[in-house]
Amino acid sequence: MKRALYVIILIIVLIPLWMWLAWILTPKKKLVAAIVDKTVLTNKGQEHASFSWLLNNNRFTKTQTKLYNAKHDYFGFFPKQEYQYELKGLERYSLENLDQLSDDTDLTYFTDTYGIYKNEWYTSEQSTERSGLVYGGMSQRDIDYLKLMKDKHKLILTEFNTIGSPTPDQIRSDFESMFGMRWSGWTARYFPVLDTIKDKELPRWLINNYKRDHQGNWPFRKAGVAFVSSEDKVVILEEGIHLSDPMTYIRSMAAGKEMLGLPDLINYPFWFDIIIPDPKINTTAANFEINMTSKGRQELKQHGIPSNIPAVIYHKGADYQFYYFSGDFCDNPISMTSSYFKGVNFFSGLFYNSDNKEDRSGFFWRFYYPMMDRILGEYYSSLRNKN
Repeated sequence: MKRALYVIILIIVLIPLWMWLAWILTPKKKLVAAIVDKTVLTNKGQEHASFSWLLNNNRFTKTQTKLYNAKHDYFGFFPKQEYQYELKGLERYSLENLDQLSDDTDLTYFTDTYGIYKNEWYTSEQSTERSGLVYGGMSQRDIDYLKLMKDKHKLILTEFNTIGSPTPDQIRSDFESMFGMRWSGWTARYFPVLDTIKDKELPRWLINNYKRDHQGNWPFRKAGVAFVSSEDKVVILEEGIHLSDPMTYIRSMAAGKEMLGLPDLINYPFWFDIIIPDPKINTTAANFEINMTSKGRQELKQHGIPSNIPAVIYHKGADYQFYYFSGDFCDNPISMTSSYFKGVNFFSGLFYNSDNKEDRSGFFWRFYYPMMDRILGEYYSSLRNKN
């Protein structure tokens, strides 16, 4: 009996070693990705870390031998010590340089262009108030590069806040025309508590903007979903009045489950934007699901907010490949250490709490990982078949 127990313990101890050796022995695969992230407060690169994890776990390399490093391998804002920083975005490139970059890269991923604001940067913490912009927003050079990538039939991945504030209107319009979609001007997020006494971290700008238009009142106490327009108008749907269930979900369509390996339904309690895709150009793979009462539906209709909210859209053709994720999908608290173990996804249930509806780790393992693993794997295979 003791011997059998020792064998079991030995196997358990050796499993991580075997997984690491399997990862080491997996051949490296060159797949050159240009990551654009303008919202990097620390050198952990949180806003693009999930994508870097996928690249590393799959042994994708930026050269024949060199793996990706989340701290260095991106374009955008680079934090340094003592409130110093470097700007290494595409804005510094000439059109000739961008043309060369688009030749050299296989794909691009715009993970976040929201940027860095003074109160966040100079206090080194997330603030509930807004302040002046240090760096951010999609630029003309970003658009120039995307056009080159599209013309050269490369893979283009984009997500929440690629074209939201502070991107200039003309740049946003160019992006929308290029990829057959339109931002409604609204973003939204679930909040577990709207009571300002119970939750001191509710965004002050959100509360103040609502009070401005409602005689200084903020009557909300329960959970709910906040909608914010590009003009700072705030609409609140509250549990029990406008919502039968305050949690926001992502419901996958047949195309999403079949093409991208998405789960049928998953919680999504984070920021997302409301876009309107052209169905002649893009396919909707998943939608946000908000369980509204008749009052909730009436409230959205009154303010011109679409109730049909795509979460994942894509265009996959011989001309180009394009994906837009309407949520902050790439921002998850995932440890790069776990990416060095082949088959770690089979043990993913150990890395998140299924009872915690706000657990970002669960979103990574159940939604982001299978989707991105499928996209990258199929795209790499298509490149190999061309060669």
